[in-house]
Parts: sequence; structure tokens; C-alpha cells
Amino acid sequence: MADTPPSVPSGDFTPQELARGRALRRAQLPWALGGQLASLALSAALGFTAAGAGLVTAVGGWFGGSWAAEVLAGSAALVLLGRAVTLPFSAKVRTARARFGLVTQGWRGWAVDAVRGTALALALFLPLALGLYALIGHSPTGWWVPGALAAALLTVALSFLHPLVFEPLFNRFTPMPDGELRTALLELARRDGIAVRDVLVADASRRTTALNAYVSGFGPTRRIVVYDTLLQTADPREVELVAAHELGHVKHRDVATGTVLGAIGVAVVVPVLAALLAWQPLLDAAGAAHPQDPRSLPLLAALAALLGAASTPAQCAVSRRIETRADRHALELTGDADQFIAMQRRLTVANVADPNPPRVLELLLSTHPSATRRIAAARNWRAAQPS
Repeated sequence: MADTPPSVPSGDFTPQELARGRALRRAQLPWALGGQLASLALSAALGFTAAGAGLVTAVGGWFGGSWAAEVLAGSAALVLLGRAVTLPFSAKVRTARARFGLVTQGWRGWAVDAVRGTALALALFLPLALGLYALIGHSPTGWWVPGALAAALLTVALSFLHPLVFEPLFNRFTPMPDGELRTALLELARRDGIAVRDVLVADASRRTTALNAYVSGFGPTRRIVVYDTLLQTADPREVELVAAHELGHVKHRDVATGTVLGAIGVAVVVPVLAALLAWQPLLDAAGAAHPQDPRSLPLLAALAALLGAASTPAQCAVSRRIETRADRHALELTGDADQFIAMQRRLTVANVADPNPPRVLELLLSTHPSATRRIAAARNWRAAQPS
């Protein structure tokens, strides 16, 4: 059957490696899922009862009780409470990963990152909430039309700004020194017909021993980014294979397509949220008088969170198809199935991933095919090549 997990050839992973990957999955998955469920439960408790309205009124009152104070203080309270609820679960995930040697960052650095991430969320969410509720107040029944357009444009803008503004907040990037590997990576991109501005090294070792690389940016901002941990661990040819996979995303315009699909998705979601936010039984349950009432903020946040959670399996399915296509691109670009398999094995072992997780988990939660499936696909590709 198509959904039957492929067997694991004895030469790919040792029993110890298989057991180690399963052990980490079992150690961190309950906490990761628990954090998501706790976040959804908090959103539902605040959004579908009068508790959220009371919270908005209370925190808004601390800053004068005006309409703007309720929107801004209520938004900040939702962000901070959400972070507070999920933080213990994130800490448990970190603890599990630390036991398997994947964490190099101390608790102080982890806390600084958490504060930085929360500050970024506040900086983004507060002005968006204020603008949204000003728009709803201006046009209570038709706000979703300009709202959908603004949400789509914002998605595009954030995708463009991410490598330029957000990535440097959490990592330092330095140009890869001139040498054979840098030349090989640039030549790989040239042979693929992709313009790359630079090859950068990210200081991932400050946080983790995990290995990765990616291509980010659009047009003149596009660059290949390699984790310093990958450079310290992998053979140069394996680094090329990882880069070839990432170039596959550029070649097939996956980032641009994903951005466009994301923009379309949010543009579709906005009128759905508008219809639900205008449904009086929901407003009554949430303790809000009308959609433009700042006390409807928790309801809006809860609806958005539930819609996002419901769409996760579909998003993962699309992502796995995209990753499979990028794998094939790497094989066709390099013609080196053996080194591709070696690269997949190294990434799986170094990242302590489960090479062959339960199929239901892969279908519901995984953005990438399992290592076993990727290796099997590489062998199938090699077998199909002319002698």
C-alpha cells in the first residue's frame, strides 16, 4: 500500500540510531503538542466566554480605559498570556533536546531569545490590532474588503523583510571565507541558473548542534545560508547536496509561491473571520456588544487560532510535496544519489530525528517526508537512471 512506511535497510541506520531518534520524539512530542493544546485552550477560554472581555476591560482601565487603550492593552495581554502559558512547555522541549546533546545555549540565552521573540510579537501585533479595529469602526460591515487586501500585502511584505530584518535579530551572519566550498556553492547556483548574492554562515552553534542550510531572500537579497554546525560536521560534498536541495526551492519558486498562497489564504480567511465575528451568539458568549468593540479581541484571536490549527495538516501535506520535489531537484542537479543518501543519514543522526516515525504523525505534523522515505526515493531515482 502507498501509505505503508518503507522498511529501513540495515545499512542506513543502526538499531541504536533508530532507538535514539524514537526516544527523542517520545520525550519532546508530548510537550510540544501540550504547548499547542494549552495555547488553544487559553484562546478558547478567553474568546468564547466573557473572561476575555473582562480582561480587555481591566487592562484597558489601567491605561485610562479609552478605546485605544483597550485595543492596545488587550492585545498586549493576549500576547503575554499566550507566551506565559506556552513557555513551560517550550522549556520542557528544550530540556528533552538538551538531554540528547542538541542544545548548546544556556538558560539565560534561551530566556533572552524568549524575551526578544515576545517583544517582536508585540511590535507586530499591537499596531496591527489598532489598525484593524480602527478599520472595523470605520466600516463595521464592509471592513473585510480592505482588511483582506491589507492582510495579503502584509504577508508579502513580511516574507520579503524576514531575511533582512527578523533573521538578524536571532543569528549573526558572516560571509563564508573564499575557498573551494564557497566557490562550489556559487558554481552550483550558477549552473542552476539562480542568481545568488552571497554565501553566509549562521552562528547556529550558539544554540544547537543541529545541522541545516537554507536559501533566503528574493532577487538581489538572495543568499545561501549555511549553519556553522554543518560546516564543522559534514563533508563539503554533503554541504553541496543540502544547498542543491535548497536551490530547488528557489528554482521552483517555492518561497514566492508560498508567499502568494499565504497572501491568498489570509485574504480568504479575513471574510470568514468577519462573518464569524459578526455572529451575535458568538459576540454574546464573548461579552462583546459588536464587532468593533475592543472586548471582541479575544474572540477574534480564538477564531484565528482555531482556523490556523485546523489547517495545519493540509499545510504539512503541501510542504511535504514541496520538499520531495526539492529532493528530486538536488538529485538531478548533482547526479549524486549516493552522497544524497549519505547527507540524509548525517542530518538525521546529527539532529536525532526519528528516521521512520508513525505514519499518522507524519501525515498530521511533519513538514518534511521521513528520512526513510527520502532515502528510498533517492534509491528509486538512481535505479531509474540509464546505465
